[in-house]
Amino acid sequence: MRRILIMVLFFLCLSVAQAQFARPPLSPMGEKIKAAMDSSIRSDAEKKRDANRKPRQTLEFFGLKEDMRVVELVPGGGWYTKILAPVLADKGEFYVAIGTQRLMPMLKEYESLGKVKALATDARLAPAGDIPGLFSVGEFSLGIDDVDMILTFRNLHNFIPEARANIDDAVFAALKPGGLYGVMDHTRRHNEPQTRENWRRMDPVTAIKEIQAAGFELVDSSDLHYRPDDELRYEVGRKTVTGNTDRFTLLFRKPL
Repeated sequence: MRRILIMVLFFLCLSVAQAQFARPPLSPMGEKIKAAMDSSIRSDAEKKRDANRKPRQTLEFFGLKEDMRVVELVPGGGWYTKILAPVLADKGEFYVAIGTQRLMPMLKEYESLGKVKALATDARLAPAGDIPGLFSVGEFSLGIDDVDMILTFRNLHNFIPEARANIDDAVFAALKPGGLYGVMDHTRRHNEPQTRENWRRMDPVTAIKEIQAAGFELVDSSDLHYRPDDELRYEVGRKTVTGNTDRFTLLFRKPL
């Protein structure tokens, strides 16, 4: 009898421990993002980066909802585009803007990306200085308004300060009152001058001040992409750093 009681207590404790450490169920929005992450339009190489980039947690932090009008700025090769597009396809609207040339063949290739619209902005990017990949852009309009959310991932560092100010102004004009602006970038040490080693990093304090200067209010920040072993010293493409850079994640709102 005593042995049976011990066994019952053991399994009871085991059940309690499993319940304590079990992952909480995903929200409906989390389930929708996860389904998009598992989509066959994403390559194995893209999916391998999910553990590092944490797209579900990141988009949930930004407050993404399936019925939003969303713009992704400088989408590059479409890593986030392939996740955002299916989530917004049924009830929302999804746009890409600035530097969308690489993306156009992909949008035509996959039926599930057929509803993605490329905005015809009047933004004109031009090389800035002697660092390839660093750009200037004058005042411009995104050509859309009443947007719920605008997102950009690891792109602020690609622009000189005057260009970032023009981008922030264009984002502010495109968002509806209460609209959200989510940004992420590789972290640079505060007040560290720009060099060829750190130019693909951005000082988060500078980013906050610049975006607030455009009229935004800071809503929240996240440590989702904090990496304690990134010394913030090296170019983000170096073997010792790539895939493990510290990144700041910030959410702003256009005042009501």
